[in-house]
Amino acid sequence: MQQESIQLSKHYWIKLVTIFTLGWLVIYAARTILNPIMGDIKSTFSLNNAQLGIIMSVFFIGYTLTQIPSGILGDKIGRKKMLVPSMIVFGVFMVITGIMPTFFLFMLSWLIVGLAQGMFYGPQYALSSEAIPEKHITLGSALINSGMAFGTSIGYFISSYTVQEYGMNWHIPFFIMAIPILLLALLMYKVITERPRFIQTHTEQQVPFKFISLFKNRNLILAYIIIFCSIYGFFMIITWLPYYLETERGINGAQVAFIASLVPWAAIPGSLFFSWLSDRLGRRRPVLLVMIPLAFIFTISIVMFDHLWILYIALIGYGIVGKISTNPVLIAVVADNAPKNALSTSFSVYNFIGMTASILAPYVTGYLTDLTGAMATGFYLAAGLLIIGFICTILLKEKYKQTC
Repeated sequence: MQQESIQLSKHYWIKLVTIFTLGWLVIYAARTILNPIMGDIKSTFSLNNAQLGIIMSVFFIGYTLTQIPSGILGDKIGRKKMLVPSMIVFGVFMVITGIMPTFFLFMLSWLIVGLAQGMFYGPQYALSSEAIPEKHITLGSALINSGMAFGTSIGYFISSYTVQEYGMNWHIPFFIMAIPILLLALLMYKVITERPRFIQTHTEQQVPFKFISLFKNRNLILAYIIIFCSIYGFFMIITWLPYYLETERGINGAQVAFIASLVPWAAIPGSLFFSWLSDRLGRRRPVLLVMIPLAFIFTISIVMFDHLWILYIALIGYGIVGKISTNPVLIAVVADNAPKNALSTSFSVYNFIGMTASILAPYVTGYLTDLTGAMATGFYLAAGLLIIGFICTILLKEKYKQTC
């Protein structure tokens, strides 16, 4: 075991952070290329708003289904063995999705893209949590999470410019995205070193892991609920915001991509700052107690006021304190409380429960829009869930950890 630690470079964790940042970048870019072209897809397949929402709901059903199996298999057969093949399938089916002629085949292929993406989370955060020095664990996770922000913005711009600005077919963004995905799969194969087990103690390795133990830990259960509430609002916003800007605010083209990108751009400094603060304090709860109420205020402000400058402030504010920034702090909560010999499984369960919200949010928002005639109802529901998340944050119990 100790020999393995000598073979790993002291800069290995930095390489890993870089690789996984790029991983989240292509994952989120692939998701969000869909959002600016939802109107085109709606027209091509003659859909209503609820059916349009089902597209992302089906994707996230696939994404969620592979969370726990990939985590368990990652702990048993190796995390790298899960990451590289899934990334290849992801890239190949982006191309296939782009050539599907019917709505059913499009949905089937998009579902497989979701299944492939779902195998990334647990193995990735298990590898990074093992490799990143403890004093940098939250900040390191925030750097990885920044890929989500960059990817969200890049996805918006790829679709907005290729389809709406240059008049290309709405299938083209799928082909464009496949190239960096497949290149990243090769990079992962070259760089990732499988599971540095040396960080586990002899005692930890001998303690048998029981799946049910994840649901007997107070802080883990609360973290599961908080991430569900946070993810619901986030995926409601990134799925429907471009469409909302076009249909209810009269904003079109590249301006939609710019305004929608305010959320991920603002998330980058917000994520880094709050993660640094969490590591500095040695505690997660005080940071979350500030972030979640602010996320509630900014979410309702997106639709409550008509002024464009308030919309800008609300989106920037939500980016700073929303899901992308909250996630690294919650990941630290999981890392602090999860069994060290089952990190991949623990993170997969955490994300599985959280991502069930991503299945519900696109469809429920579309359904409420059809029912009420306005998208504001979906935003208010997302804000209401953040109140539940805030209550759970109050109930978290943690001890101060001295930082270096």
